[in-house]
Amino acid sequence: MNSWTRRPAFGAAVAGALALGTLAGCSSSSNASSVSGGSGDVTLVVYSSQGYDSAVTKAFTKATGIPVSLDDDSTGPLLAKVGAERNNPQWGLLWVDGDTAFATLDKEGQLLDYNPGVTLTSAGETLVPSDHAYSPVSTTAVPALIYNAAKVTAVPKTWQDLLGAAYKDKVGMNDPSQSGPTYPLIAGLMNELGGESGGVAAGEKYLSELKANGLQVHPTNGDTLHALETGQIDYGLIQSSAAAGEVATAKKSANYDPKVVYLGTTTLLPGVIGIDKGASAKVQQEAEKFVQYVLSAAGQAVMQTGDPTGDSLYWPIVPGIEPVKDIGTMPATYQRIDPSYWGPLETQVNTYFDENIK
Repeated sequence: MNSWTRRPAFGAAVAGALALGTLAGCSSSSNASSVSGGSGDVTLVVYSSQGYDSAVTKAFTKATGIPVSLDDDSTGPLLAKVGAERNNPQWGLLWVDGDTAFATLDKEGQLLDYNPGVTLTSAGETLVPSDHAYSPVSTTAVPALIYNAAKVTAVPKTWQDLLGAAYKDKVGMNDPSQSGPTYPLIAGLMNELGGESGGVAAGEKYLSELKANGLQVHPTNGDTLHALETGQIDYGLIQSSAAAGEVATAKKSANYDPKVVYLGTTTLLPGVIGIDKGASAKVQQEAEKFVQYVLSAAGQAVMQTGDPTGDSLYWPIVPGIEPVKDIGTMPATYQRIDPSYWGPLETQVNTYFDENIK
């Protein structure tokens, strides 16, 4: 039976970026979340970090006639822009992995409450906020543990296993100050080890022990995977889509055969869409249509083909949509973590990691 807490995780780089916007004051009603297109059309401005976003926005325009201006970047820079634009948002729709940023935007009153009325899977329903301030449209998980089966026979089942002699100097992970999915990974670890009452202390103790056992820290998924490929490590803790992409595309040999397992209670990391509450009624209507499109069979099909070895490797939360074959089975046991609790701790946890684990 699936195990979860119906509460989202607070994601990397949000608190500081949005705090800048908070200090700037409330959102102005005269924002620039749309621009004029040809023949007087209103263009929907989409900020997105998804690898398939270009394919999806083009397909949406073809299906609806609504023009889209896409600003594609990694999650951190996009959230920094949203924070800097607090007084005058330039976006109409935001689409990134991790609902933690949206929990903050919702608290600041920047998101339009919108219920697309789409039936979701049981996992998908756990990702929906009670006020419908944002919409989950997919999910991945953290961490996936990827290992080189050509070199090692020990396969961990729990976090505690990684502290054993068989894993000494062989485990790598990303830097949460640089890698967006990694703070939710650490927060999920802390939540699993000690909950909200003792999780930070338990997590810090565990990470210290993991470091003492030879943990290696690399900037991002790509760097950790490179270390795995070149034999610097034999086990890596990364996002599920990155791990699945590596398994699907790696050239397997007598020296390299990547495989994936999940440890303990895996943390869900949803792909989420939010709409600017201060946008014009026309932009809001177009953004609502975009959400509906993404959650449709047609939109999901484009998502699943737009980045076939990257972000397309997600688990659908729309019933009847099968995941692409390379993603593998969704972990049987998973959790959600509370953004209102873990989010404010991000700077503290990342500082501890920087000063004591890297």
